[in-house]
Amino acid sequence: MAETVKKTTAAKPAAEKKAVAPKATAKKESPVDKVAPKASTKPATSKKPAAEKTAVKKPAVASKLNNAVYATGKRKSSVARVYMAPGKGEATVNSIPMATYFKRPVLQMILGQPFGVTKREGQYDIRVFVSGGGLSGQAGAVKHGISKCLTMIEPDLRGGLKKAGFLTRDSRTVERKHYGYRKARRSTQYSKR
Repeated sequence: MAETVKKTTAAKPAAEKKAVAPKATAKKESPVDKVAPKASTKPATSKKPAAEKTAVKKPAVASKLNNAVYATGKRKSSVARVYMAPGKGEATVNSIPMATYFKRPVLQMILGQPFGVTKREGQYDIRVFVSGGGLSGQAGAVKHGISKCLTMIEPDLRGGLKKAGFLTRDSRTVERKHYGYRKARRSTQYSKR
């Protein structure tokens, strides 16, 4: 039985070689044929009308305010792009109402501080695009951006905002982890033995 198995396995490679050779020659002859089917296989009816494409896209420019003042605020690892213009006091953060985006009362208090110091509550419309960090850092970045916008619109407000410390970028960030320590400054537990 072992001899018959050897004979069948030896016969298979010869048959495979014969079958492979004609396929290789067919591939050499067909480069011209490959180009033509690709051009003809594309259906012309798969394109969508231009009206559907414009309806799907969100207009990025429409979310910004017209004739607005722009400023960038930063805090920790967050960056906020603030657009401010005179209006009714509407405020959105990343196309979401500010009160919905920053739900905690502490964060809402932080955002209202520049308006409280300058006594300008409800006089400006705000559009904010913020990214990076957590909610606390984002709220600080928005406050910094709002303060900078207020000084651009009304330069007389600069003294009060500067005295309150809202125009200074808070440079405190997370310290990096150091080699040989568990965290930035936390060392390993002492072991006597």
